[in-house]
Formats: sequence, C-alpha cells, structure tokens
Amino acid sequence: MTQVDAKLVEVIAPNFKRRLSGVTSTIVRLVPLQAQQITIATAGSGLPAELPHLSVIQLLTMSRNGPQGARVWHARRNVEMLGGLLLKVLLRKNLKLLFTSASQRKHTGYTKWLISKMDQVIATSAKGAKYLEVPAQVVHHGINTRDFTPTADKPALRRKLGLPEEAILVGCYGRIRAQKGTDVFVDAMLEILKNHPKAVGVVMGRATEKHVDFARDLRARVAAAGMQDRLLFPPEVPVWEVAQWYQALDLYVAPQRWEGFGLTPLEAMSCGVPVVATRVGAFEELIAPDITGKLIDPGEVSQMIGAIDAVLTPEGRLSAWSVASRQRVEEQFAIEREAETLIAIYRELLNN
Repeated sequence: MTQVDAKLVEVIAPNFKRRLSGVTSTIVRLVPLQAQQITIATAGSGLPAELPHLSVIQLLTMSRNGPQGARVWHARRNVEMLGGLLLKVLLRKNLKLLFTSASQRKHTGYTKWLISKMDQVIATSAKGAKYLEVPAQVVHHGINTRDFTPTADKPALRRKLGLPEEAILVGCYGRIRAQKGTDVFVDAMLEILKNHPKAVGVVMGRATEKHVDFARDLRARVAAAGMQDRLLFPPEVPVWEVAQWYQALDLYVAPQRWEGFGLTPLEAMSCGVPVVATRVGAFEELIAPDITGKLIDPGEVSQMIGAIDAVLTPEGRLSAWSVASRQRVEEQFAIEREAETLIAIYRELLNN
C-alpha cells in the first residue's frame, strides 16, 4: 500500500472487508479522483496498492486533529461506522462521521443506533433514502468513464481473456447466490442458447462458503444440459481488472432478486454494453427501457428469456443500444459528478 503522512489527511475512506464487494469497487474508483482535490486516504484491506493508505497503527496513533481540525471518516458499512465511532469516542480523535447507505430495506436496531451517531448521512438512491429515519442527501453512484469505456478491438480482447471471439457474449457478474439471481440467469440462458447458436453466456463471480452448494448446483444444471462450452464460469477477477470483462460483452444481465444500488449495469453501459435488469435497487433509475436495455420483474425466468431474446433477435439492436448506453452514462452518471458532490460534503463537514 502507498502509505501517506497521517498529519496531512483530511478524509479517511475505510474498507473493512477483505472480499470484493460493491462498496470496495466504489472506493477503488472514487479515491484516486478525490485525491486530486482533497487529501484522502483509505484504511483497511482488499484494496489496490497504489491507493493512498493509512495502516492500522497510523489510525490508532495519528494526531487528534487533522490539518483543519477535524477529519472526515466516510463509512459505508456498519463495521466502518463502528470503527469511526470507537476512534472518536475511545481514542478522542476529532472526526466528523459520514455514512453512505446503499440499502433499500428496514434497518436493524443496531444499524439505526449507529446511523444516529453519524454527523451526516447519504443515500445512493431516492428509494434508499425512504428507509432511513434521519435526513439524508441523495448522491447517485457514478462510473469512471475513462476506465470503463468501449474497447477498440473486441476480438483481440476476447483472445486475451480466453473468450470466443465471434460469439454473442451475454454476461452476468458478481456474487453467485440466490439473492443475486444467478440461477435465474442460468435457467434463462439455457433456453436462449438453444435458439441463438452464436450466443455464449458468461457467469463470473465467487460463491462464498454458504453458497457453494448453490453454485455447484448451477454448474450441474449446465452440465446436464450439455452446455459447458457455451455457459462459462471463469473465476472472479480483482475489481481493478473487471472493466475488460465488461468490454468483451455484447449484452449484460443484472438478474438480482434484491439490491441496494447496483453498480454493474452502469459498469456495463459505460463500456457500451446494453443491459437487461430486474426492477430492484436503482436499476429503474439507471436504464432507459428500449433505449439502453430492458427491465423485468425479479425472479421471472420467462420474462428474462423474452427480454434477452428481444435484444438479440432484431438486426442492429445491440449496436444501436450500445451507443445509447455509453451516451447515457457519459451524460448522467460520470463519476466526476459523484466525486465533486462528495468533496463538497466533506468540505462542509470540515468547515463546521
């Protein structure tokens, strides 16, 4: 990690989860951009080495005050809210506690208590803000459109990644579990592959311990259908390598049964890849139906089959929707907008 001088740090962005997640992805993309305008450092694990970073020892021993008095502690998980609170209360660090909530569900009493101790709260969607019992500012996630950008040579990229060069690639990325709807995607693709001989599905992600049997069952379904060569399960890649896997696709599917916000459709669209997604999280705010993709109800295999078929069948639709997808992200969801809004919030906290 690139350690920085704690005395100079104004904002700390903790990541107290080793495994890849949407929160980790957000931090990885925002911090380098924010670091151009404010002195920010990460803390925790599971992050790329080039990010500015404070070690555990630095967190515990850093001076009470930052360059302007307080520092901002920007938490995105319960454990990070708790960490900031302990630093503030037990170690008397002068911290302004900021929490971003991406969930769309009722919070537990413990989470409500933690949130009540924050100095300010952000929600990533208007839907999510309705579940909070405190005032919250809505700040949509954005995408780094320079990293997530259409590739100039898709066949060459596919060769590099070991993917079929001439196929119509339909991808589904993220955790492999029922909540993420991976089974809906697999069942839908097994039907799609019968009618679209050039189509190939890609399921990329990791099954945590309690979801291993679920993932094993999905692979067994694919094997029973004799589709091992057309419905692929490559291993999960680090967050900083994932853009190229979107760039290789022709269509992305977000099949979640539940989601807090959901970055994957934006990641795909920024790479010029249209999206079929369920009506959960912020997906309805991200996708323009019949312009950049289609929306379906969660858990509905038949709707997913119909939606994917409707995108793949008409000649030229993928190409037209690819252009529209990229344009929508550039105009409405560039990460610069998110970063600038957050920096304004940091400065307001630091100055009050």
